[in-house]
Parts: sequence; C-alpha cells; structure tokens
Amino acid sequence: MKVLSITEPFATLIKEKKKKIETRSWKTDYRGELYIHASATKISKELIKRKELMALVDNTLLNFGNIICKCHLVDCIYMNEEYVNKMKKDNYQEYICGEYKEGRYAWILEDIEVIEPIKSKGQLNIWNYYNEYEIMNLMQNIDYGWLDKNGNKHRVADEKISNNYMLQNPKEIIKNKIGVCWDQVELERYYFKGNDWNVKTYFIVYYDGGKCPTHTFLTYEKNDKYFWFEHSWKRFEGIHEYNTKKDLLLDVRDKFIRYELSNQCDSENIVLYEYKKPKYHITILEFFKHCESGVKILLEDI
Repeated sequence: MKVLSITEPFATLIKEKKKKIETRSWKTDYRGELYIHASATKISKELIKRKELMALVDNTLLNFGNIICKCHLVDCIYMNEEYVNKMKKDNYQEYICGEYKEGRYAWILEDIEVIEPIKSKGQLNIWNYYNEYEIMNLMQNIDYGWLDKNGNKHRVADEKISNNYMLQNPKEIIKNKIGVCWDQVELERYYFKGNDWNVKTYFIVYYDGGKCPTHTFLTYEKNDKYFWFEHSWKRFEGIHEYNTKKDLLLDVRDKFIRYELSNQCDSENIVLYEYKKPKYHITILEFFKHCESGVKILLEDI
C-alpha cells in the first residue's frame, strides 16, 4: 500500500476531513489509494502560534507515528497565481491548512476513511507499507540461489560460491528473483523498514574449520510477542510466534543443529550474532567479517 507521511496536525486534519488537499513542492504522477501517516515529528512553535489552524484540532487526539486513514489521490495540480488567489478567497479553511504558493502543487484527496492506527516509522516521499503477510507473499517471487560477480545465477550453493559470491541489494534481488538467505534477509529488511516492530537480523554459524555452515534470519516484535520470519529455509518457511526472544533464538539454534548439522556438532562452536545492514556487493569473507563485528548473543544471558 502506498503511504504519504505528513506532520501533525495536518495528518489529523485530513483524517477529520477538514483538509482534503495536501500541498507539496514536488509533483507526483501517482494516482490511487493512499495511506496517510502522521509522522513522529513534534509540532513546531511556529505552528502552535497559528491559532486559526490549531483551533481546527482542538480536543482532537493526534496520532504521532501512526498510519491513521486512507484516501484516494485523484489529481496533482500545479499552483499558479490564479489558483492560489482563488483558494484563499473561496476555500479559506483549506488555504490555512496548507502552503499555497505559486510553483507548488496541490494533491487532491478524496474518499477519506479512518482506519485503526498502524504504528509505523514513516519515510520520505511516497513509500510502501506492507504487513508481515504481504511481505511473505512478496518473498514467494524469490528462489533460493546466488548471483556471482559476473551476474550469473546459480541454484546450488556449491564450492564455486566461495570465491564468486556477491551480496545483492534489494532492488537487484527483486529483479533477479534469486538469493541465498543472506540476500533474502536484506530484501526482508527492506520490506519491513516502514514498520515499527523492532526488527532484528541474526547470523548463526558453526565453526567447523571447513565450510562453516551458516544461516541468517529476521525477527520482529509485535503486540508483546516475538516472531521469526523465515522464507529461504523452506523446511520452516512461515511466520513463527514465541512468547520470549530467548524461546525464539533457542528454537532456531536447535533446528539448525538438528537439520543443518544432523546433530553432529560441538555446541561450543555454534555462535549467534545480531548484525546490522551490511554494505552491498561484498564477498563471503567480507560478509562474515561484518556479521562477526555485530553483537555476539549469549543465550544464557537473555
């Protein structure tokens, strides 16, 4: 779903149908359904001094950091001097709810509908919001495999991957429709970035002195529950719910030992790291170093 982040009180004015035109310095060709997101930005002192404007939201709950309504963006009109003057004369309430100047654009909103607030971080420009089930559906377009430095696709992670692998960025993964767990987690991170669910990514590795089997996965918190979001590991594809973070991480570790290591391992050589977004187009060795520079997780301390 397309979303537009707007500062308060303007987002709430749209929700309350007191403002049906959003004014911007830039043009958009997008037309269609649009969520309105009230950004977390505090109301400035200058706006608070605008008593006519603030009176429109007296005794109205503001919703900082939430998607609060949906509408249809039906037109984008270039403002000339005539348009600005006409708006000031014929629709004064709308006029004080925007920035009407020649050279700016009026985004015309219709069919405004209040929705249950959705906690969200927000982003610049028009952005996409997906819930976890929509993200899982989007991930169905991605096959397991890897892309080498020359852009060739490989369906099996064999010995060739060691010196030829390149971590893709999300747009490349969407275009190429292929990626190992390392790549797929970056695409999942990209899809989840509009959500305010404390998303984390993890790297589990068994240091066996040889191939060093690994897996990366993404988790998030929602409604006081913890979720393991898994697509690339087909045996456990889905969204798995847990009461605690420790339960989640222990379960992934135990499944890794049983199904990837066939219970043949020295548990002291299994290490779990929490890692942040890496640079794209890095090699296997660089990816390992990035993950190992993250936070080493001691499950007994969680």
